[in-house]
Amino acid sequence: MAITDTNADYELTLHDYIDILRRRALVMVAVFLAVLATASAFALLLPPVYQSSGTILIESQQISSEFIPTSVTGYASERIEVIKQRVMTRENLLRIIRKYNLFRDKTNSRVTSELIDDLRKRIDISLLNTDLGGRRRGRATIAFSISFEDRYAELAYRVTNELVTLFLDENIKSRVERATETTEFLSQEAKRLKGDLEKMETLVANYKQEHADALPEHLGLKIDILQRTESTLAELDRDYQATQNELTRLDLELTAAMEGKESSGGMTELEKLKAEYREATINYTDTHPTVRALKRKIAALEKSGNTDEDTANTVSSVNSALVFKLKTLISTAKGRLASLQAQRKPMRQKIADLEKQIIKTPQVELGLSSLLRDHGNAKKKYEEIQSKQLGAQIAENLEGENKSERFSLIDPPLLADKPIKPNRFKIIILGLFAAIAAAGGIALLLEMLNQRIRGKGALTTILGQAPLVEIPYITTRDEHDRRKSLIKKVIISAVIVFILALAVIHFAYMDLDLLFFKILARLG
Repeated sequence: MAITDTNADYELTLHDYIDILRRRALVMVAVFLAVLATASAFALLLPPVYQSSGTILIESQQISSEFIPTSVTGYASERIEVIKQRVMTRENLLRIIRKYNLFRDKTNSRVTSELIDDLRKRIDISLLNTDLGGRRRGRATIAFSISFEDRYAELAYRVTNELVTLFLDENIKSRVERATETTEFLSQEAKRLKGDLEKMETLVANYKQEHADALPEHLGLKIDILQRTESTLAELDRDYQATQNELTRLDLELTAAMEGKESSGGMTELEKLKAEYREATINYTDTHPTVRALKRKIAALEKSGNTDEDTANTVSSVNSALVFKLKTLISTAKGRLASLQAQRKPMRQKIADLEKQIIKTPQVELGLSSLLRDHGNAKKKYEEIQSKQLGAQIAENLEGENKSERFSLIDPPLLADKPIKPNRFKIIILGLFAAIAAAGGIALLLEMLNQRIRGKGALTTILGQAPLVEIPYITTRDEHDRRKSLIKKVIISAVIVFILALAVIHFAYMDLDLLFFKILARLG
């Protein structure tokens, strides 16, 4: 070290350092002992801290999730954090403080918030993660530990056990609550979707009832009915036309018969029947009764072989009977004509109605398709939500029977047999090094504050020449006595302070014998 003077710098030698140590030995020893004693007292009097911990294993669902998926999803670490926030609420922590009478010596001097914050700091939640192999890459939480620290091992054990119980109960409670909420939500959704489905079914039913005459599923039947009706109407039209022709012919024959002429206008009866037959085949099929009757008459006349003269004589002889017969036939033909006319009218109306319904069917089908599509979507949603509701109910039963993912206590809290801190030996060792540093530091500080010339070397450096004579310091008897007296006073004062300190500790803090055994216990 260099001592700076106004005239020159002087480098201390080893002899100078030894001289400083000799001169400051008393102060250095006092500081060393004071710091070491303080550190030792701190190490010995510092209260012990005990820790109790419990380990909880996160077991996977016992039944494969492929068969029964769980309704509680998410990472285990997230669920643990949620449970931690629920357990470590102000209400729960305050209840634990009051139940186990924690901070009994600080309750009156600290507010409740400070006590709760202090309790939170003493609680530690540590997660145990592992690397996943195979296709499931990443890290997963498989277990976690809960620990609590306190000055008393019994309290640390009891509070840790309480916390472990709260975590286990809260996990079951939260999982059941989430499963129940899921089931209730799906039940409400199923009820709502069922109402929507019923509304859609009502709309479809009302629409079908409103357009019952033009539903697309009846289109084929209506087309078939229309074709048959048109065929029947065509048949009626042919009969009507044939009846009109027959009535015209009968009118001509009646006129001719009443005038005494041949009904055929100069034609023979055979030729007249053939002409009627040709006319009938135009309007009717070969199986029609009129055609078949004319065919039989022609065949009968051709078979009889009567001549035209015979036929004319026969007509003439029965002229009066023929008039009556023709009138009867005319009356019958008119009746049949009226009947055919009456049948044709509803047929035409029916055909018109069927055509309107067939034309209307595509529009009805478009509206019905839209309704059916909405109905199908509503039905699909309802069936899906019903399936999910059933799965949620099974998952809720799974949670209630504790068959899903669960917390298992594999390492219950134990009563600690030794404190985890403080490390008294380490504190004393650190105090020893601090005492050495403090003793050296105080000696250095005192020397820096003292600017006197130290020895002939320093004087030679300052003056630039060596002194002629070196006179050693001569200690007088009075100085020697004063030094001895000072040492005695210091020793006596130290003893008195030590005795007073013991008395204060004995009467104000703890009996000395108990303190002695307590120190021995803390030192192990």
